[in-house]
Amino acid sequence: MFGICNLSIVPCRKEPSDKSEMVTQLLFGEHFEVLEEKKSWILIRIAYDGYECWIDQKQFYPLSEKSIAGIKDTTTALTTDLVQLASPHPSPKERGQQHIPIVLGSSLPKYKEKCFFLGKEKYSFDETVIFPFAKKKVLHNGEDLGRAARWYLNTPYLWGGRSPFGIDCSGFTQIVFKINGIKLKRDAGQQAEQGQIISFIEEAQVGDLAFFDNEDGKIVHVGIILGNEKIIHASGKVRIDKLDHHGIYNEEIKKYSHRLRVVKHFL
Repeated sequence: MFGICNLSIVPCRKEPSDKSEMVTQLLFGEHFEVLEEKKSWILIRIAYDGYECWIDQKQFYPLSEKSIAGIKDTTTALTTDLVQLASPHPSPKERGQQHIPIVLGSSLPKYKEKCFFLGKEKYSFDETVIFPFAKKKVLHNGEDLGRAARWYLNTPYLWGGRSPFGIDCSGFTQIVFKINGIKLKRDAGQQAEQGQIISFIEEAQVGDLAFFDNEDGKIVHVGIILGNEKIIHASGKVRIDKLDHHGIYNEEIKKYSHRLRVVKHFL
């Protein structure tokens, strides 16, 4: 069994309970495989990053294996506005003025001529989109990553969040890289296993990722290097702070907030 997110943002939980912590979110148009059913919950494996989590079985649109196979990265568009509206097709007037808010970084499968499909359901979306995973995609650079990262400035920190209304550190880096056609895993520790190690922070370029550990040596934080000894990251909110070989220095509290572990290059 397979499915796709047909709502703006769906919380994904560690255990099959509304009281369980939210570990990530599905954005509109992201699809998955159903691994297990338990009462009113389903355990899913997200296609984009392989992440496994539980969602409410009332919060998805079921798809056949054939429909899932037809969803290609190359024909999936991504939204680039903070939030816009998609409308079921035919016109909203004929469907009771229904609209679905679509947030930045959401996926629009089988997009063509201002329309896209979730299974057999057709939607209209008359706004700007990009195709970051197209066959003849534009090669992005660090400046592109930095520009997309700034779209999220002042977004409040939210554990498990991936949207411009609440985001965590690795959700932030993942979605910014998604917009630029680079797939990252979901958690900071997983992302730290990707990319190429940079020996010295002085060699870092705009768009590189800096990872930070705790006293036990576990990677617990990640941010995007902007250059000029600056980093953009989600800590309380998406913010820009100073970065050096020690870590992140927060001017507001006049001390280091995160200890640098490693810097990695992805472009």
